[in-house]
Amino acid sequence: MTTWILLRGLVREQAHWDGFAERLAGVLGAGNRVLPLDLPGNGVFFRGTSPTRVAGMVAAARRDLADQGVTGPVRLVALSLGGMVAVEWLRRHPEQLLGAALINSSAAPFSPFWRRLRPANYGRIVCQGLLSRDRLARERMILDLTTHHLSAAERDDIAERFRTVDALRPVSAANTVRQLWAAARFRAPRTLPAGPSVLIVNGAGDRLVHPACSRALARAWHCPLAVHPDGGHDLSLDAPDWLAATLAAWGGGHQESGDQGRGDQESGDQETPPR
Repeated sequence: MTTWILLRGLVREQAHWDGFAERLAGVLGAGNRVLPLDLPGNGVFFRGTSPTRVAGMVAAARRDLADQGVTGPVRLVALSLGGMVAVEWLRRHPEQLLGAALINSSAAPFSPFWRRLRPANYGRIVCQGLLSRDRLARERMILDLTTHHLSAAERDDIAERFRTVDALRPVSAANTVRQLWAAARFRAPRTLPAGPSVLIVNGAGDRLVHPACSRALARAWHCPLAVHPDGGHDLSLDAPDWLAATLAAWGGGHQESGDQGRGDQESGDQETPPR
């Protein structure tokens, strides 16, 4: 039995996979199980305190796995901040991992801050994401930034579900700041340990994090890069079938993934840093 661990991003929880765990399990088939985890301060642990270092998040995730009786090497599937957790896990405990798939992740020193969070979004994130008390408007804003392929009706339905999640398990302002601080101070290693396989997964239409960040990681670590031609930041919502097939192909499943590239692809677009 191979266990696949799903890790979400900043102030998000396992409910925000919105059925992707079941979809991935169906594609992987017998001999695999998919287990979403929540990081401290999020989801089932929303009453806890978020660590201010990514290493603390790794330690908490490993304790959670031990409490659930998960033994043996696992595969990580990690989105955004979850990707930083996966990288730190690779650095500290590679023996526990079969591999890690990093979805639209970014990290210093490989990308500057203005690519890791694109400047055009700063105002909306602060006003609608951090300051507004309108949960539904906030969820719609997040979906607008992170998806391309959802219809207006689909976005409304998902936003309503996520508003309910937020009302049941709200992430505190203090934990939001602590997670932001952990992400801001994280620096990825120049090299990764041999052994676990690493796949970089990218949506070329990501409006939140510049796609060049994924290319930079793939080049630095000599990892394969799987690119969805126009998918957004949250590929588990925006292109779930493609993502599940891509992960299954990487993990030795029978499905064939879509567009795949190598980590040495060059960016065709440029972005000017803020002044």
